Amino acid sequence: MPEKKRVDFDFAAHEAPLFKVWEETGYFKRTPGFGEHANDCYTITIPPPNITGVLHMGHALDDTIQDACIRRARMQGYQARWVLGTDHAGIATQTKVDKKLAEEGISRFDIGREKFIEACYEWRAEYGATIVNQIKGMGCSCDYSDEHFTLDPDYIQAVRHLFVDWYHDGLIYRGKRIVNWCPHCTTAIADDEVEYVEEDGHLWYLRYPLVEPVDGQDYIVVATTRPETMLGDTGVAVSPQDDAAQRFVGAKVKLPLVDREIPIFSDYYVDAGFGTGFVKVTPAHDPNDWAMGERHDLEKINIFDETAHVIEGYGEFSGLDRDEARTAIVEAFDRLGLLDHVEDHTHSVMTCYRCHNKLEPWLSEQWFVAVDGLKKDAARVVEDGSITFHPARWKQVYLDWLANLKDWCISRQLWWGHRIPMFYCDACGWQDACVEDISTCPECGSVVRQDEDVLDTWFSSQLWPFATLGWTGKGSQTEELERAYPTQVLATARDIMGLWVARMVMAGEYCMKEIPFQDVIIYPTVMGSDGKPMSKSRGNGVDPLKLMQDYGADGMRFGLLMQVTGAQDLRFNEDKLENSRNFANKIRNAARFVLMNMEGYTPGAPEAKLPVDRWILSRLAGLVERVDKAFDAYEFAEVTRELYAFFWNEFCDWYIEFSKSRLAGDDAAGRLACQRNLIFLLDTSLRLLHPIMPFVTEEIYQQLPGEKDAPYLIGAAWPKARALSDYRDIDAERAIMMVCEVVSAVRATRSRYGISPHQELDVRVKVTDSRDEALLCAQSSLISGMGRISSLIIATDVDKLAGSSVSLAAGLEVYTALSGLVDFDAERVRLRKQLDRLSSDNERLTKKLANPGFLAKAAPEVIEKDRAKQAETLEQIERVQAQLDELA
Repeated sequence: MPEKKRVDFDFAAHEAPLFKVWEETGYFKRTPGFGEHANDCYTITIPPPNITGVLHMGHALDDTIQDACIRRARMQGYQARWVLGTDHAGIATQTKVDKKLAEEGISRFDIGREKFIEACYEWRAEYGATIVNQIKGMGCSCDYSDEHFTLDPDYIQAVRHLFVDWYHDGLIYRGKRIVNWCPHCTTAIADDEVEYVEEDGHLWYLRYPLVEPVDGQDYIVVATTRPETMLGDTGVAVSPQDDAAQRFVGAKVKLPLVDREIPIFSDYYVDAGFGTGFVKVTPAHDPNDWAMGERHDLEKINIFDETAHVIEGYGEFSGLDRDEARTAIVEAFDRLGLLDHVEDHTHSVMTCYRCHNKLEPWLSEQWFVAVDGLKKDAARVVEDGSITFHPARWKQVYLDWLANLKDWCISRQLWWGHRIPMFYCDACGWQDACVEDISTCPECGSVVRQDEDVLDTWFSSQLWPFATLGWTGKGSQTEELERAYPTQVLATARDIMGLWVARMVMAGEYCMKEIPFQDVIIYPTVMGSDGKPMSKSRGNGVDPLKLMQDYGADGMRFGLLMQVTGAQDLRFNEDKLENSRNFANKIRNAARFVLMNMEGYTPGAPEAKLPVDRWILSRLAGLVERVDKAFDAYEFAEVTRELYAFFWNEFCDWYIEFSKSRLAGDDAAGRLACQRNLIFLLDTSLRLLHPIMPFVTEEIYQQLPGEKDAPYLIGAAWPKARALSDYRDIDAERAIMMVCEVVSAVRATRSRYGISPHQELDVRVKVTDSRDEALLCAQSSLISGMGRISSLIIATDVDKLAGSSVSLAAGLEVYTALSGLVDFDAERVRLRKQLDRLSSDNERLTKKLANPGFLAKAAPEVIEKDRAKQAETLEQIERVQAQLDELA
């Protein structure tokens, strides 16, 4: 990415004091309500970041969205609170601590479980606050006084209650089934945590001898991508639609290397067109084979241990890891003349989402949640609109995920996490799930033991929306839980919609008999500027901490939300952040101008004395209405576009410009009215901007003169559209819009032809109807003054003078006389030369971009840069040609 222009400004030094004041004055806690929402709560629970995490672009976007929502709600008068907390992150944290111990020359097995858990808590104490401090740097208004952790004592109590309740309700069971096993992390992994990677491999064709020949045939050929698992084969399947293979059904083969006789059977799962039509079936090492094994009562033989090494009993192959076993088995088949042939084959390989090693489908005894008893209600509340997804297309994705959900494996073979509250008596066989630890058997008095496994991290985090509000089990109720549940908004990434969102809905419906949140915002994934996922290896990653140094928290926040459209992915554009930083400077400069011109000011209501006043106040009223509508629909890019356009273009470029003569004039009443309008417009704009750009707006708010409705902008009232409705004036909007169009056209003509700004011009304006004519004629003096116009004619039938430029606007044609001011012949020669040069550039770029060799070899950013350059060249050609036509 090209180096951006840096600004020598210490943003953090200006932002940190404001953040400290907000926190110390209590604005981050549950705020008192006011106005129409005085008795209403508005609550967001932050998706808990891992204690191993640091702020990345996904966090930055997610937290900006949540803070914008909670700050606006706080200003609307809700009793607002953004609940903060972190997740213990079972596998991630255990991996970090394991690595730390390894650097010290020891392992967790050397120090034991209790000491290892102590080491994990020490890790949390040292590193757990990292991301929270970074979130503070963004200006996020979380309740830092009440930070939660998924291994807090109350939270542990809540998790154990849920396990016990589900166990006693028959929703949790233990069984021996195929799971996704990570031999590196030595734990089960949930289906949703699997990552698939395309891998170039092979398809091995192996000969399996028949116990007895069939129609003179001594063997069949099976095709497999995993020859190492043949040691655990207990059957061979064919498709019932494969007529040629039906004669083999009921026969048996003698499994090579292990001399096991296994049957050939028919099953509809088999694709007759794959390989040879004969499929080896290994029920203990493939979920589809497991299903066939259940249907046909096949033996399930596990050939690997927990680290994916071949177990004892398999001769020369015992002790080999799965890759070594593959090589050795293929060589053995080749020696025996049973390797038919090998083909290249590309296929998807399951990998662990944490360590990225290959997973192993593995027969293992685990704990499961029977989801069929939970997912019906979780689907209903989305189907009936109780929970709404934004964008709306994610609703069907959610429902499809639920429809295909299988029983959830919740046990993990870790030490760090919520230990499963199951207790066993080996003496009499008693076992039960208990909320409180027990040491002796209630049946025989013998010592009992607790289950060694811990719960899946998502099992505990599914309680987040209500456990953080005080729920600890059946019947538990706190004042905060009673008034704040359900929460209002959840903002999260699409990749955990099943892992977390759906499970929170299931748990909420079960525990609270109510949905956990009303709106779910699925924000786009932030990709690199090249459109690819951000990663260190690609070099396209962006550090939000660095962005805040260069653009300020306000610049990063506003620039990120400018890019949030309804698209699934967001191609990060740092130019947007530069624009946002410039916008923050524009806000400061505009405020500086207004505050420098407050001599003689006394507070008072805005006054719509002149048409320009009526115009800007009407535009402001419409702005508040449009911003509210966009916020309520969670269309954040639309919010930023509306605010940017109003403040920069209408307020700064035009109204402040209109105000300068009044502020410098002798009319004291007019000056005061203008001052009051400027303060009102600035104040209202700051309120609308504050949820997204909290620092610069608070900084300026503190400088505004007069009494305020709140000492800090964070607690000030949000503008109400209905309170501004009396300012709506369609005629004033149309009139001043036309004034701006005419003045812009005249100024553009001056710039295009190099005419001095002091040179007075003759201008004619053709309008479409008598209404526009009357509106614009009433503003003729304003137009003449702003445009340095000596003669102005406005009519529906005005003619274009010879030697005039033509500018088109909405319902307007503006003719500016150029005779005597421009050498037309010389100008035509200059423009033709410019047009020839631009046409030559365009021809060169067209050929280059049509060259397959260039497109195949050039980097994507180079191609994109050339395409942008060609688009700019075509735009310049169009402008130059228009000028030539104008001079004809």
